[in-house]
Amino acid sequence: MSTDASTDLTYCRVLLKLSGEALLGTDREFGIDEQVLRTYAKEVKKAVELGAEIAIVIGGGNIFRGVQNAMKGMTRAHADYMGMLATMINGMALQDALEQVGLQTRLQSSIKMEEIAEPFIRRRAIRHLEKGRVVIFGAGTGNPYFTTDTAAALRGLEIDADVILKGTRVDGVFTADPEKNDDAQRFRAIHGKEVIRRGLKVMDMTAFTLCQESSMSILVFNMGISGNLRRVLKGESVGTRVHWNDSESIAEHADA
Repeated sequence: MSTDASTDLTYCRVLLKLSGEALLGTDREFGIDEQVLRTYAKEVKKAVELGAEIAIVIGGGNIFRGVQNAMKGMTRAHADYMGMLATMINGMALQDALEQVGLQTRLQSSIKMEEIAEPFIRRRAIRHLEKGRVVIFGAGTGNPYFTTDTAAALRGLEIDADVILKGTRVDGVFTADPEKNDDAQRFRAIHGKEVIRRGLKVMDMTAFTLCQESSMSILVFNMGISGNLRRVLKGESVGTRVHWNDSESIAEHADA
């Protein structure tokens, strides 16, 4: 997007990956917390007003977890297709929330659902972004055995995103689980190979390999903190940047 505002951004076109579980809020076992949706919509609006081009992939665990509790022994392929439908439900909910705050959106699906979503077409998605529309990619990759992390990596590469942003409920990548270990230290930046060596959870290995092969950086941050998305786009020290540059330090702690 060629606007004066976007020239001040470190990242102008981004793929934002959101987990379905984050939509649960704090007191639900499954479903969608409307307050979380509204919060996300407001944060995305601030980012768009800065001139950023935003594409989003959202998971479906908040809906499919309820199904999993009720149905055991399902074949993996069948379960994965159900998960794809769950991402479409979340995508439609997010689309409505974004439009409620005045943003133009397009929902694209990897599976044909012509009544509710466009088919995923790379050039069309890029054109929507150039016009300032928020594009939501639903139904994963359209294939079983691939997660929404992999869909995020794939779509991020296809639209020529500057970075993949992984919005979570913690402040980045830590030496240990910060929700269980008070002594866990946050990395400001870390090499992807070091993430693998330490067994840290950032994205699944298929998604991680896609990013590695294309040297696509991943920035993990807390989406629940107001203003964080805007600060990330401006290049401020928020979250953890996973990089593939051998000339940079292997691991840099936030308090270094």
